[in-house]
Amino acid sequence: MIYLDSAATTKPCKQAADAILNTMEESFGNASSLHKMGIRSEKVIASAKRTLLSKLGEGDILFTSGATESNNTALRSAAEIYRRTGNRIVTTAIEHPSVANVISKLEEQGFEIIRLAPKDHPDLAQALADAMDEKTLLVSCMAVNNETGFTTDVKRLYRLVKKKNPKTIVHIDAVQGFLKVPLDGDLVSISGHKIHACKGIGALYIKKGIRVAPLLFGGGQQKNLRSGTEPVELIAGLEAAVKAYHGTTEHFTALRSRLLSGLSELSGITVNSGDDCVPNIVNFSVDGVRSEIMLHSLEEREIYVSSGSACSRGKTSGVLAAFGIPDKLADSAIRVSMCADTTNEDIDALVSGIRAGIERFRR
Repeated sequence: MIYLDSAATTKPCKQAADAILNTMEESFGNASSLHKMGIRSEKVIASAKRTLLSKLGEGDILFTSGATESNNTALRSAAEIYRRTGNRIVTTAIEHPSVANVISKLEEQGFEIIRLAPKDHPDLAQALADAMDEKTLLVSCMAVNNETGFTTDVKRLYRLVKKKNPKTIVHIDAVQGFLKVPLDGDLVSISGHKIHACKGIGALYIKKGIRVAPLLFGGGQQKNLRSGTEPVELIAGLEAAVKAYHGTTEHFTALRSRLLSGLSELSGITVNSGDDCVPNIVNFSVDGVRSEIMLHSLEEREIYVSSGSACSRGKTSGVLAAFGIPDKLADSAIRVSMCADTTNEDIDALVSGIRAGIERFRR
């Protein structure tokens, strides 16, 4: 099996699996309990917070069920708490549905929404800052796009926003960017299953001095911000995955170069991911072969890729249109997303599979 769909989800690493099992057996107490077992679980959570903060900066960590909850908490909190500073929200046209759909709901509630597309703004970070005014309460931007790998320099974006209006909250969806690109933001969302932890665990980084409002009410866990008994086992797995992560830019760049070299030998290939994209995600179109057909042709060889965001479930991507990619190319787009364990042999097998698919299906 050759798995090249890591932007959708990653295989849990051994360190995460071992940490989860060990915690289930040895530290299974309720972290709210006052006895020894509860304190042991509380220490697991505290350790994981320190590990995440070492990667993200000074502030606090709110553990969530995943990126969707983190993004919802961040956006809805900003709208609720900081609305007095203004009514404008600036974002992009390439956001994940867990951001885009929340912002659409806020638009229905009367917020003014500015959505910028990369095809119209070569310097997206500067354009986002330029779209602000004195009444902008929030700027929300993904660090790395999940369909093409397009990156926005969010550290620079943070500086530009704060220079123009220090009161504006900056939210960064770092699901694809965490541990891969430099990050900064008042609120930063991450997801465990994108970095070889388990599904069902994520986190929201909250910079010191920033307030958030709870989505869930109950027993008051996590400083009353996220009620519900903490999933100590999954939190331990997330920490283990962060510590074990060993993907490098050098490794991904070499794999990307090998893939592009192989694709260049085939006719009718259009690469949709440019130099402004992370090297572990490569989006390309195969002229004359629809995405779904090529995807299943590769699956017959036990090579697993995708046609875009797993959340779109085969629908034509509006995100690709925001990059200026025509519908015809979007209909034949393939996304290859690699992990630290992807090999040269995996890439060679993929190129052979693409070649075979072209010979079989191109009309």
